[in-house]
Formats: sequence, structure tokens, C-alpha cells
Amino acid sequence: MTATPFFIVSSGRSGTAMMMKALAAAEDLTIEHEYKVHDVQPLAVRRYQGLADANEARTILSRTHGAAIREAKTRLWGDSSNKLSWLIPDLAALFPDGRFIHLVRDGRKVASSYFHKLGNECYDDASTQRLADFLAGRADAPPHEKKYWWPHPKSGEPWAKEFPHFSQFQRIVWHWSEINRVILRDLKDVPEHRRIFIKLEDLRSQPSVMTSLLGFLGIPYRDSYFAAFARPHNVNRPVDTMLTPEQSAQFAMLATPMMKRLGYAGQPEYAVNY
Repeated sequence: MTATPFFIVSSGRSGTAMMMKALAAAEDLTIEHEYKVHDVQPLAVRRYQGLADANEARTILSRTHGAAIREAKTRLWGDSSNKLSWLIPDLAALFPDGRFIHLVRDGRKVASSYFHKLGNECYDDASTQRLADFLAGRADAPPHEKKYWWPHPKSGEPWAKEFPHFSQFQRIVWHWSEINRVILRDLKDVPEHRRIFIKLEDLRSQPSVMTSLLGFLGIPYRDSYFAAFARPHNVNRPVDTMLTPEQSAQFAMLATPMMKRLGYAGQPEYAVNY
């Protein structure tokens, strides 16, 4: 019997590793974190930029995720990966019984985390320019390494003209806003019973939210699942850095509409305790 797939989509730096650890303790469930990322991340970016069509995307996803799902020995098989956020229509078509968990976090904490903890693999100047040259037809595709494959605004869309002059921090903020816009747009076409929206902040503070998540997947609740969110995971430097006044202004310029859509508008930035 083929496993039922589920996909945790997000911007990244939003608790995906914590969710993977919590769900990994469940019986009859297999969960991965960024499965086959060196294949999927370049595909996701090319799909967003209009350089890969549905047929190519679904062929690759069938070869990667489809094969893993078919070979799974558990009732559920999941992947917690922000890379899949750009591929929701393809995943929904390939896996008609697949489920989607849209996990969000206050964008200020996401941007700070990416900038201070993963800055060497996320929108650094040299890698960003390398992909820009490829997108403009001035160079061949970059290697299949994480640092190169992060989307750029498409011509004619908001911030496309300004993006080449953005700082690394501004590029990261744009990414947080845009990836959540795409997730919200694409999940509208997925039947309601196959999708759920969860805030990391609620997941860490309200057992009822964990209960809803587990019910969505058909998993009985255990206190140990909720406890897994008590402290952050996947942290290479356990330091929380608040935004500077300049960064706060840049964030507001680029992400205020999405902060409103996700229900974070008007809330003060919080500190993470490690």
C-alpha cells in the first residue's frame, strides 16, 4: 500500500526542523527534511522563474518524491522543505491524496535568522549575481548548490527593478514575503481538507494547535510532540539578533502587506530564548 504523502511548506527558518523532530516520533510515519534538495531546489527556482514547465517538474518530482513515497513502509511519508513551496501545483497534481501544512513565522525572526545564521548560503552577493547572469542569458546555469538557487523577482513584477541594488538582508526579506504569497495563492486551489495553516508561535504555545495538526494527519496526540517545540532546533548559533532600526525600516517597506495577511501586523518583535 502506497503511503499518504504530506508536505510542510514554508519560507524556511520557521520551525520546519522542529516539526520534523516532533513528527518523527510518531508511529507509522516517515519524514524527511529537504529531501533530494540538490535536485529540487534548482528545479523550484527554475519553475518560479518560468524556465521549467509542469511536465519537467512533475517528471523530476515523480523520480524523487514519488519513488520515495512508493517505497515507504509507513502509512505516512512527509517532506519538510521550503523548496517545495514553489512546486505546490505540481505536487498537488502528482499526489491527489497529498496534504499540505503551511507553516509560518514572524518574518522579522525569519529574516534575522537567515541573515545572521545562514548568510553564506542564502542570497550572498556573489551567488546572487551568478544566478542573475544565468537568468539574463549571460552565463550557463550555476552548480546545484544551495547558495546559488534562490528566486529573483521576474521582469515587470514588484521590486524587479530595485532587486539588483538590494542588500543581502533586503533580498531575504523579499524572499519571505514572496514565498508566502506564492504558497497562499497556490494552496487556494487545493481542497480545504488537504491543507492546514499553522503559525510557529501558536504551535509552541498552544497544545490545541498541535492537536489540530496531528488530527489533520490522523495521528493521536501525545504531550511529547508538544514538548518538542519547547526549545528551538536546527540552530548553528544559539543567539537571537533583533533587527536594527535600518533593517526594521527595510523590512516594513518590503513585507508589511504580508505581515498583515499572516496576522503579525502590529505585534512587537519578540526575542527567542535558547
